[in-house]
Amino acid sequence: VQLQASGGGLVQAGGSLRVSCTASGRTFSSYTMGWFRQAPGKEREFVAAITWSGNRTFYRDSVKGRFTISRDNAKSTVYLQMNSLKPEDTALYYCASPARVYAIPNYYSASSYSYWGQGTLVTVSS
Repeated sequence: VQLQASGGGLVQAGGSLRVSCTASGRTFSSYTMGWFRQAPGKEREFVAAITWSGNRTFYRDSVKGRFTISRDNAKSTVYLQMNSLKPEDTALYYCASPARVYAIPNYYSASSYSYWGQGTLVTVSS
């Protein structure tokens, strides 16, 4: 299983950015997809997740109403649309997917995810 993230960059506070993650190596449509981030000197944290069917989404509180996760199963790609970006959103953003098909026990925990992309850097300037 390979996950390839892209789309990071430098944006001013208040701006928008969309990051993408394309998966290969298995049937994409059967698996949850998640986004995590890690800022310099901080622990990796959950950002958002979407179920295999796309009918449920999950967000950390600080991004609710600003970020939207979506997926295109035909393209084996998951997206994270980020609006109203803040300097505290600056981080390396990782996509992740579990080994388990369909539902997983805890969408918010990194321990539920077995496969990780290489990360794409998002920098928000003030």
